[in-house]
Amino acid sequence: MAKERRSLSGKVVAITGGARGIGKTTAVALVRKGCRVAIGDLDVELAEQTAQSLGGGTIALSLDVTDRESFTSFLDEAERQIGPIDVLVNNAGIMPLGQFVAEEDATARRMIDINLHGVIFGTKLAMARMIPRNSGHIVNIASQAGKAGFPGGATYCATKHAVVGLSEAVRAELDGTDVGVSCVMPAVVNTELASGLKEARGVKNLEPEEVADAIVEALETGRFDVWVPRSTQYIATVMNLMPRRGREAIARFLKADQVLAGADPAARAAYEDRAAHSEPGLEPEEVSAETAD
Repeated sequence: MAKERRSLSGKVVAITGGARGIGKTTAVALVRKGCRVAIGDLDVELAEQTAQSLGGGTIALSLDVTDRESFTSFLDEAERQIGPIDVLVNNAGIMPLGQFVAEEDATARRMIDINLHGVIFGTKLAMARMIPRNSGHIVNIASQAGKAGFPGGATYCATKHAVVGLSEAVRAELDGTDVGVSCVMPAVVNTELASGLKEARGVKNLEPEEVADAIVEALETGRFDVWVPRSTQYIATVMNLMPRRGREAIARFLKADQVLAGADPAARAAYEDRAAHSEPGLEPEEVSAETAD
């Protein structure tokens, strides 16, 4: 007998990086489920436009996930306006690409700050609110790059491996409580972040709505491992049974090694420029060398 799904109606959800992409689409899906949503983003103007378009009492707040005080203020204000946080979706992230040896140290630090420290801050702050109430759910958006290594995105892969490991450990720490964790691992999603990426053989790029639907399903069922599409979990399981050379040969055959490394620089130019300015205090001259390619 299938497990009865939990209702999300009336739940208070905070989403980081919610002004666009997966964050925005997830907000849409959750508003439709009757949730009250707070979206946090560095681009407050766009966040406000998004919130207005979503309706349902959605609010937009300023958020710099790399700053613990900013994250605390975001959650505090969300709770003041719409109630205690039931769900936190740690979605904010960036993906600058390029050869690892040529990567600027500032680029690596920014990725680690946003993709990893942002998730660490959010998870700690959410746990501090949820554990005393013995209820709540934390959704960490990782990637299938958190389960393998893809040339052209070494530091990005490192941050997503870290998010997977963090989620596993936190799940174990929360064992025995009614606070849940989900780790979402999508393949390539058709958002600005994935501009110019190649498709691997047999794995089509996803639409953000597919990821949003998987997040909703995870919240309703309490599922931890959220592979999107789900079929890729079976592929990964079979490949992990093979010796390394076999796995690498299959990856080459599927052209998985070209998904990030073969990205079209011209198609990614606008995104790479925005990602290079995705942390407060960065002036154009500080990042110009990183975006020249």
